Amino acid sequence: VGDRCFDQEMYEAAKLLYNNISNYAKLAVTLCHLGDYQGAVDSARKANSTKTWKEICFACIDKEEFRLAQMCGIQIVVQAEELEELISYYQNRGYFEELIQLLEASLGHERAHIGMFTELAILYSKYKPQKMREHLELFWSRVRKPKVLRACEQAHLWSELVFLYDKYEEYDNAILTIMAHPSEAWRENHFKDIISKVANIELYYKSIDFYLEFKPMLLNDLLLILSPRLDHTRAVSYFLKVKQLPLVKPYLRSVQNI
Repeated sequence: VGDRCFDQEMYEAAKLLYNNISNYAKLAVTLCHLGDYQGAVDSARKANSTKTWKEICFACIDKEEFRLAQMCGIQIVVQAEELEELISYYQNRGYFEELIQLLEASLGHERAHIGMFTELAILYSKYKPQKMREHLELFWSRVRKPKVLRACEQAHLWSELVFLYDKYEEYDNAILTIMAHPSEAWRENHFKDIISKVANIELYYKSIDFYLEFKPMLLNDLLLILSPRLDHTRAVSYFLKVKQLPLVKPYLRSVQNI
């Protein structure tokens, strides 16, 4: 009888009937049709099914009842298989700020999963880049590496990209990124720390070239770091070729007895 009333849009009657038989899933949807979104959320909580949470969440989004939508959304995003659909629902309607707020509010949930941290990072990269660094510093180990690296690259967040490469021990990529985007990504001590860990020794010689152009007065400090693995004959030949031997006298003195 309740379903017949609902199908005929007799929502007040359907509400009474569903309430009497404790059919909270149907009651929640009925209350949405009656404009009682708070009541719908309360009924969805009693029904406690993903299908109902989604129906009420989407209805609240459509009516721009974002506080109530968030209450529903938190129950949905903790289910990894439901996350993409919910994100699309917000994004397709242009509600990026509200989506970010939902994911931020969900991170402390005991069922928070890698997809939530990853998608929030991607949203930050697009819409709130100023929040990206703090998010990565806190949660770099809880995001999907390829997706977030790609998001940083697409958003030209070079400093954040270097931070991730360093954390993931991709030191060669970190150095290449710094040298390609020094104004955003170069920091002296950080560069010296990473360059000492690279696998490809050719990056030593590229970094010398980079310092000659970008920070010539700091070149001798860099050479001291590189010295244990540097081919000194090759290095001296290079400095002769570019007519920069006087600049690297401290380095030459330090290695003349090697």
